[in-house]
Amino acid sequence: MPDFPRHCPFSRNLHSQYSLLDGQASISALMKKARANGMPAVALTDHGNISGAFNFVAEANK
Repeated sequence: MPDFPRHCPFSRNLHSQYSLLDGQASISALMKKARANGMPAVALTDHGNISGAFNFVAEANK
């Protein structure tokens, strides 16, 4: 497990284009932004389905 700082900032409320009636951001754009901002952790919290999970894992492993 990586050694994260004690107060590690990461989004705990992140909705992608797969989140029903709540999100519009593409997962690839979200992951690029997270990497650019040096975020060590990202969580996907879409509503109503888990359709974005496969794309999210694929992008996270790049």
